[in-house]
Amino acid sequence: MPQEISDKTINDRWRRRIMEISGENVYQCMQCGTCAASCPMADDIDASPRKVMALIQFGQAEALDHLNTPWVCASCHMCVVRCTRGIDLPRVMEALRLTKLRDNVDHVEPSNLQPEEVVDLPQIAMVSGLRKFTS
Repeated sequence: MPQEISDKTINDRWRRRIMEISGENVYQCMQCGTCAASCPMADDIDASPRKVMALIQFGQAEALDHLNTPWVCASCHMCVVRCTRGIDLPRVMEALRLTKLRDNVDHVEPSNLQPEEVVDLPQIAMVSGLRKFTS
């Protein structure tokens, strides 16, 4: 008789995976909001870094699925500099991206890009972007 795996077990595994890949303990975040106040991408993201950390702490992988925050994060490290707990949020955002990419969920499909969109882009920016957004 197959044993059912509960949602709690799946969420615990996902959270441990994020912490393992990032090397960060998400439970250290005390939700002070300093990271959100420091984020230069705040106007372009769906959820603040603070909210992302709370969703990870509560194992809400599904809630993060449709947020653009991990993909838009500029990895500028402003949040790291100001974090009172020393949490490296860009590493957490990278871990979120990597879990999606490792599950073969690309954020961008290169074949869908129009030639007029890419003709003037620097090649290094294209390569860098494709490395970040595709598996």
